Amino acid sequence: MNDIAYKKLKRTNYPAVIALGVICLLCVIPVCYTATISFTDELTLAREGYRLIPSKWSMDAYRYILRTPGQILRAYGVSFAVTSAGTAVSLLFTSMLAYVIVRRDYVFSRVLSFMLTFTLLFNAGMVANYIMVTRFYGLKDTYFALIMPYIILPWHVFLMKGFLSDINFALIEAAKLDGCGETGIFFHIIVPISKPAFATVGLLIAFTYWNDWWLAMLYIESPSLTPLQYMLYRIMNSIQYLTSGLASHAVSADVGRLPSETARMAMCVLASWPMLFVFPFFQKYFVKGLTVGAVKG
Repeated sequence: MNDIAYKKLKRTNYPAVIALGVICLLCVIPVCYTATISFTDELTLAREGYRLIPSKWSMDAYRYILRTPGQILRAYGVSFAVTSAGTAVSLLFTSMLAYVIVRRDYVFSRVLSFMLTFTLLFNAGMVANYIMVTRFYGLKDTYFALIMPYIILPWHVFLMKGFLSDINFALIEAAKLDGCGETGIFFHIIVPISKPAFATVGLLIAFTYWNDWWLAMLYIESPSLTPLQYMLYRIMNSIQYLTSGLASHAVSADVGRLPSETARMAMCVLASWPMLFVFPFFQKYFVKGLTVGAVKG
């Protein structure tokens, strides 16, 4: 009976496997298109359109972007430094704030929850934030300008709060009876049993820092502090400016050979490969962390 039941269950799984396979293909094919288009000749792309296997391959897009490799490597270094430091600091403060809100015995937990919810609905605006960061804090043209504005984001705090709310409060009471302080409870009990939650929220925070170019555009002027995303953004704007100048006959016809669409795809490849490399190492914790809040103890 067990073998028969197993075979029936296996047959019933075929539609789900096929559906998931189709979904995986729909996710993988755009990535393959992005990679192959970045190696396609610009004129061939304009003539034949998007093709998974182009008739003429070309490295012009990468040659144009990597013509100053020193700047690209420096931009990679800035992005790695900002992402690493920002993720560590933001995850620490986000988890501590979420833990305080979850604690039912903390008097101001409701006040903090209201303050976070209020910031989701209302904010001071870009001008006020710019004045605060540049004049009051004096962080313009520093690494702190790329890290501090994203240290605590309400969405990440509420996501961590949903994970930590499933922790049995009896563990905290037992630790208090054993003489453990609040700092010890958090670092020696809450953090170890919440690794999937920390991995999930930490990965989302890392994506936030890695993909950001807005803070660099507002607060960074020094070329040595330009992150990768903002540098690629400026390169793309330069290509668009030159091609628009060609359309108005303001520049020479040689600009027409500049890789425009292929350079856009090459930038996607250059900007995304580090996160694509890191994600598999966190996949186990990420999948588990997404399901933590769905299971009540």
